[in-house]
Order: sequence, then structure tokens, then C-alpha cells
Amino acid sequence: MDAGLKREIEAKVHDGVRLSRADGEALYASDDLVWLGGLAHEVRTRKNGDQTFFNVNRHLNLTNVCSASCAYCSFQRKPGEQDAYTMRIEEAVRLAKEMEPAGITELHIVNGLHPTLPWRYYPRSLRELGKALPGVALKAFTATEIHWFEKISGLPADEILDELIDAGLESLTGGGAEIFDWEVRQRIVGHETHWEDWSRIHRLAHSKGLRTPCTMLYGHVEEPRHRVDHVLRLRELQDETGGFSVFIPLRFQHDSVGDPRNRLMNQPMATGAEALKTFAVSRLLFDNVDHIKCFWVMHGLTTAQLSLNFGVDDLDGSVVEYKITHDADGFGTPGTMTRDDLLTVIRDAGFHPVERDTRYRTIRTYDGPDTTRRDTPVAIDA
Repeated sequence: MDAGLKREIEAKVHDGVRLSRADGEALYASDDLVWLGGLAHEVRTRKNGDQTFFNVNRHLNLTNVCSASCAYCSFQRKPGEQDAYTMRIEEAVRLAKEMEPAGITELHIVNGLHPTLPWRYYPRSLRELGKALPGVALKAFTATEIHWFEKISGLPADEILDELIDAGLESLTGGGAEIFDWEVRQRIVGHETHWEDWSRIHRLAHSKGLRTPCTMLYGHVEEPRHRVDHVLRLRELQDETGGFSVFIPLRFQHDSVGDPRNRLMNQPMATGAEALKTFAVSRLLFDNVDHIKCFWVMHGLTTAQLSLNFGVDDLDGSVVEYKITHDADGFGTPGTMTRDDLLTVIRDAGFHPVERDTRYRTIRTYDGPDTTRRDTPVAIDA
């Protein structure tokens, strides 16, 4: 990067001046990863100090049957396939109750776009899960699912969200965003929810008092300029509503067994360095969202720890089983992380762990790194 531009961007960051589209593209073009990390860490520290947030959550996928055929997805199944499934509500409640002893505070629910399940199945599921797990926040459904519910019910999203909120919905999930640019989207997305409907539904959710996450799926056929465009669209919507609680860059995953559903296998996966750059640039551009999350399941624990010095201040949760990634991932990412595991990961990276709820309210602040565990030089006699 030109030295003059570098100084100009540094000055903007130090003074809290909003970065432009051209700045974002210049940041992606820079090969000075340490410099990028330092700038992003300055913003992260300004917003959140040395706190690193996490929650104790579980994921539940009610069905993997999906009418869409997205190029990146190994999770979806068509009706009649051998491993297609749809849970009875009683089964979902039983599985959720098995998660309760871990002390979870959030249940994260994402599903396929089932072609024949009736709309009423979904609010009823929330009601029964809420009864079974009182005090556990129900974070459920992507904007793509809400758009699908409009189609199968004939109801507008306004009424759908009201009924889901009445049934116990605490937050939408951030999925279905992928990359908003149409040039990319038409190559990878197999459903009908694009920027116009995705933003409409989150705008509506925010107007009803919901705080929602937003995401970006990167590392496939997109270019850095598409990532910048994606973040700036979200930043503009955040200016309008203030309803996004966190931004989550999600790394595209190869399918380790070559599932033909995943049609982007000829694209190399983003490296750790590219992931760190993406976190850093996202933190620098997205100045009006408080938190940047590294979903450790999609990045691995080493990159997750490093990301805490590249603008990230949240490591998601304990998860245990995340089918949407683990149906593709055979790269050694653990399937289970307990509260104690997360405390160790955060402390070993040099940060203070803070357990949060779905709305980023503090549940408990833990002690920081144990300095007595740090290695010290040992004198060796000549």
C-alpha cells in the first residue's frame, strides 16, 4: 500500500473517522497483516477492552429437508433421501431437554426450507421448546426461512414475526446472507431470498425490538470488493435501525468426502491469514456494530485465538453439534467445547472471558489469564 494512503487510513482509524469503500478495498489489497491486525485491535480495544465474550449454547436443526440447492451446502437433503429427516416436535423437545444440564442460555435453531411442513409447525415448536426450557433464549430462523414462511403461509413477515415473538422468539439468526452482490449470489444461492428481502426482514425484526446477528460467507467465488460491498450494505442498514448486535464472517467449508451437493469444491478454502485479514477489515469498516465474532467451528481454535488480536471480541459458544458445518468439515475442528474449554481458550490467548446472553448482556465476568502459567526463561549452567 502507498505510504501516504497508509498514513491517511491510520489517521482515520485513530480519530474514529468512518472508512470508505475505497479504503476497504485498499485494506484488502495490503499484504501487511501485522499492521492490519494492529489497527483492528485498536478499534476492538476501544469498544470492548480486553473482554472476550462467549455464551453456552446448543444448536438444533428441526429438519434438513430443503427445497433449495445452494452450491456451498452439504447439509440440505431432498424429500425421500435416505438421510433426510424431520423431527416431530416431541422429539425436538426431548433432544433440547437433554441439553439442559449443561446450563445453556441459548438454543440456536436453523432448518432447511421444507417443501411440505405447514407454517404452524414452527411457532408451535418454539412454544413447546420454551415450555421445556424456561429461561433459555430461542434464537431461531434465518431471514431466508422467514421469507419461506411468507410463501407457505400467505402471511406477511410482519404477522409471522409477531406470532413467532409471541411464541418465544428472542432473536433471528444471521444466516441466508452469504454475499449480497448479485454477480456472486446467482452463482452460489439456490433460494429466492436476496438483499432486498433479507434486509426487509431484519429491518422489520429490529422495528419490533429484536436484536439480530448478521453474517457473511466468504472464501468461495467472491472477491475482496464483494466483501467490502457486503459490509457496507449492512453498515448502512445499521445506521438506519441500530438492530445488529454482532457481525460474523463465516468461512466457506470444503466437503471432506466430496459430497456432490457442495459444488464449490474447486475453490481453495480461505487460509488462516485470509481469515485474519477478513476479520480485521470487517472490524475497521463496520464501525457501528459493537461486536465481531469468530465462529470457532468454521475457523479452528488456533485461528480463533489469533483472531482476538485482529478485531474479534466474541467466540460464540459451546455449540456441541453444528450439523451445517460438520456435515462438510473433516478438518479436525472439535465438535464439543464446554464452558471450561472456552475459558481456557480465551485466557490462553491473553484475554478476559465474559459469559453473555443472546442480547450481549453480561451473565458473569471471569478472571483473566493466569500469569503464573506463562513460560519464563530458565538459566542453564555453562
